Order: sequence, then C-alpha cells, then structure tokens
Amino acid sequence: MRVLIAVTHLLGTGHLRRALTLGRAFAAAGHRVVVLSGGRAAPHLDAKAVDVVQAPSLASDGTNFTRLLCDDGTVAGDDYLQARQRFMVDTLREFAPDVVITELFPFGRRSLSAEFLGLLQATENLRPKPLVLASVRDILAPPSKPAKAVRADEILMQHYDGVLVHSDPTITELAASWPVSPALRAMLKYTGYVAQPPALAHPTGEGAGEVLVSAGGGSVGQALFEAAVEAARGHALRWRLLVGGADGAARIAALQEQAAGLEITIEPVRPDFRQMLTGAAASVSMCGYNTALDLLQTGVPAVLMPFDDGGEVEQSLRAASLAAQGGIEVVTSADLTPARLVSAVTQVLDVGQRSAAGLQMLGAEESVRIVEAMMAEAQV
Repeated sequence: MRVLIAVTHLLGTGHLRRALTLGRAFAAAGHRVVVLSGGRAAPHLDAKAVDVVQAPSLASDGTNFTRLLCDDGTVAGDDYLQARQRFMVDTLREFAPDVVITELFPFGRRSLSAEFLGLLQATENLRPKPLVLASVRDILAPPSKPAKAVRADEILMQHYDGVLVHSDPTITELAASWPVSPALRAMLKYTGYVAQPPALAHPTGEGAGEVLVSAGGGSVGQALFEAAVEAARGHALRWRLLVGGADGAARIAALQEQAAGLEITIEPVRPDFRQMLTGAAASVSMCGYNTALDLLQTGVPAVLMPFDDGGEVEQSLRAASLAAQGGIEVVTSADLTPARLVSAVTQVLDVGQRSAAGLQMLGAEESVRIVEAMMAEAQV
C-alpha cells in the first residue's frame, strides 16, 4: 500500500512524532509512506524509512491557534495559506496513495479546515479512491460549542471510512473528552497506544541518576524551567533541563544566566531523550500523549505539570488519569513553585519505579493491521 499521513503540529511536536511512529510501523510492514508535514521542521525526530514531505510551514502564536505564523514570524496571509493548500494537493496527486490518514482533523485544527477539506476533496477525485481515516490520540480538547462536534460528524460522514483512536478503551474511551454520537461510535477503531519500542539504556549513561526536566520540542514550559532551576539549588541530585522551540537558544541563555554558579545542565532537546529517561532518577515534564507513553514505558518516577495555557484541558485530563498509578505526582501551573516541585520530586522518588507490564503499547502495529484488513475488505 501507499500511505499518506497528513499532519500539522502548531505548538509542540507531539502530533508529528505520533504520525512518524505510525508511519514507521506501516513502512516496517512493507508499505510506502509519505508523511506530509505542515508544521515547522523537527529534525530531532526519528523519520527512518518514512518520506517526510515538508509543506510551507506554520506555527501558532503561542496558544493562540487562530493566529498562524510563517517561519519568519510574520502572520500567514491568504496567499501563503493558498500556496500551502496547493502544495498539499499536488503532493497527494503525485503520490496517488491507497490510504490517506489525517492526524487530528476533523476533531481539531479547525483553523486549517480549508486546507484539510481541500485535501479531502482532492482525495474524492482520485481513482481508485483511497481509504480515508482520521487518527486521534486518547484524549481530545473537548469542543467549546456543540456545533463543533456536529460539524466534525458531518465531515466524517462525508469523507471518512473510519477513525483510529490511539487509546486502550478499558482505560480511556474517546467519550471521556469528546461527545460521541451513535454514527461516530460506529466508525471508531481502538488501536491501543501508539508508542515507540521501549528505549534501551543510554550507551554512555547520559542523564543517569539525574532529575530530567523537559517540555517537548516547542516553545513552552518556561515557568516550569525557571522553577526547576530554583528547585535544583541545594538538591542532592543533579538536574538537567532540555529546552525546545525555535527560540530555544535564547531561552537556554536566559536560564543559564538565572542558574549562574549552580551545578546544572541546560541544553537543547535531544534525540536520545527516551534513552536518558531509562536511567534518570526522576522526570519532571508536561503531560502530552507521547511524553505520557515514555513515562509509562520506562516506569521512571514522574512529576507532571499539565499544559493548561489558553484554557487547554487535554493534558490535565490525561495527568489526572495517570496520577492513579504509583510514583506519579501532578503539580498544576497555579501551584507551581520551586518548593512544591522539590516536594513532588521527593514524593515520587520515595515510591520508586513502576512496572510497565500489561500496558497496550502496540497501537501503531495494530493500526497497520486494521488498515490492511479494511483494504482487503474493500477489494473483495
């Protein structure tokens, strides 16, 4: 099969990382994969065996997902957005996929509806018509108005053949964060969590015994990093901060100035982050989908500060569900202080490692099996 996965990450890189994990699973099964990426390039992510086609990129203006910026920081105008749409449709037509998967849309990315709908309309005109699926994580940002859920259902009924839900329904059903109509329920196909294979120990021991502080690959988490610098003062363990975002260099410089004289490591995000987690004493992070899976797989004691800027609730819902396990503490942004962070780290260190036994982490491989079965049925 020829599989095209369309994804646009606007703030962090979690959506792209999940799309690439899914793409690698299709490639491992012998299928050709194009990941059509509309967010900013993220070269630190693993794109082995996958063709990444980079569209003219966009990023959100912080948590304002309706104000979209070009690479140079200017607001994307109509001409730029139309050029993106043409690029995406041209990529679709040139690749001529058997399967099209849209990551998050139509449950999110409403500010990009025009280009996603343009891509879907072009899909309708291909012959043979590809199988079309949506791909969503365990928890979505709930719709602010009922009409948004109704519109998503309309788009699904018109253009899609199914929805891949990357969750274990015995833990989290889509209905926990999204109104699931009877028509939508019939389209849902639960895959389990889309996780990378468990990371091996770091070959050089980087991060071993440290408190590892991270906030994904985007320009978020500054308050967490600043609190972590102060929490590290006088702490028995060494702390390491991994800082992302297009403005990462400037943020690192400011944090290093704050940490003058302190034994602490402050550096850019790293491709070996998951290996570092396997030996870390504790993790301090936000609670995006991919981060949560990394923490579950490694069993590392973890402190979570869910991202809640701009009224975001997805990470708070996920963190609340994870906190039922041992060795995980949640610190809200409202409660974040260096002292609270030290207290939470102490609590999770006292509990220690968790077991990863019984976790359903083969969602990428299960997604491939589901799509292969749907394709086989369609060809009968």
